[in-house]
Amino acid sequence: MATHYKILIIGGGIFGVTAAVELNRRGHEVHLFDQGALPFPRASSTDITKMVRADYGADEFYTDLMLDAFRGWDEWNREWPRPFYHQTGFLLLAHRPLEDGSLELESLKVLRRKGMEVERMGPAKLRQRFPQWNAERYADGYYNPRGGWAESGNVVARLVEIARKEGVKLHEGKILKQFLENGNAVKGIFTTDGEVHNGDYVILASGAWTPAFLPELQDRMRASGHPVYMFQPRDPSPFRGEVFPGWSSDISKTGWYGFPAQADGIVKVANHGKGLTVDPTDEYDVPEAFYPKLQEFLTDHLPGLIDAPITGTRVCFYCDTWDGDFYICQHPDRPGLVVAAGGSGHGFKFAPVLGGIIADVTEGKENPYAHRFRCREKGVERVEAARSRKKI
Repeated sequence: MATHYKILIIGGGIFGVTAAVELNRRGHEVHLFDQGALPFPRASSTDITKMVRADYGADEFYTDLMLDAFRGWDEWNREWPRPFYHQTGFLLLAHRPLEDGSLELESLKVLRRKGMEVERMGPAKLRQRFPQWNAERYADGYYNPRGGWAESGNVVARLVEIARKEGVKLHEGKILKQFLENGNAVKGIFTTDGEVHNGDYVILASGAWTPAFLPELQDRMRASGHPVYMFQPRDPSPFRGEVFPGWSSDISKTGWYGFPAQADGIVKVANHGKGLTVDPTDEYDVPEAFYPKLQEFLTDHLPGLIDAPITGTRVCFYCDTWDGDFYICQHPDRPGLVVAAGGSGHGFKFAPVLGGIIADVTEGKENPYAHRFRCREKGVERVEAARSRKKI
């Protein structure tokens, strides 16, 4: 007979809400806490879009994980009232001819070995297929039709709705103050408004807020902030997904990436780079210093967006780890505490499989992916293949 636990999950972003749904379906009593109303507007997953891609250079682990996640996205699209994942493909462009060791060429090799139909994209073909791009700036690249983007905030809202309907107990506007402990063992939480909640397990899934609660892991994870811009072109039709899919522009060197026009015509451009050191409890505007770099990029690469008004900006919070891998693990020194954080700016796309990994780790079950996310000491710093180390 299966053992059922009372599980408290701190954080209702994509890690927390997927874990809540999965653990509840496994028969546990699940309580989901968040500092605000769900979806919490300042969480990294509460955005209009997130990229969904399997392009990870030579790192086959994440490619395989994404192939599993694609099946989950397809299933959600069939089950939910309307699709939130849009398979418009993913376009990876490079300034120089692709060479061994580059994100683009290594991704191309891995994807083709796995039977995916990717299309090489030189300047002539780029000019013909995707005319918004200044083809003179790109020597090479490819288009991967098995990719796209998800309506991230809407996905979280849908999962919160499912959690509520299926019996997860939601505690909105409840802020973690500290853990309830017996020796080293974590037995529950105190909230800032004086409530005490007991539990068999506490899962800390609070994204960029996580390091503040785990001083012992602050050498291994940190909060960072990344600029996001929303453009409103007067005619969005040249930026629709059929002719302007999700894209990256030599991303491991520049950090620039973006999305096709949304239903309301908004075109999002962002940077996946070094970012700012931030305290997520504070409010941030995108620094003005980033704007000239954005203008320079658009002028050289996407001239059709130069005159489009910017209707919104956002600093997207990451919980960065020292190696770009997530931490989904039982805390080695604090029994009862599970860490599920460290998305490092690329976690959302795995939403359909995250809940299962977190649930298996919490229950102490084997999972084919969990070894990569174990609790580990800091080593030589690195980032995932698409992440730029450059400050814009």
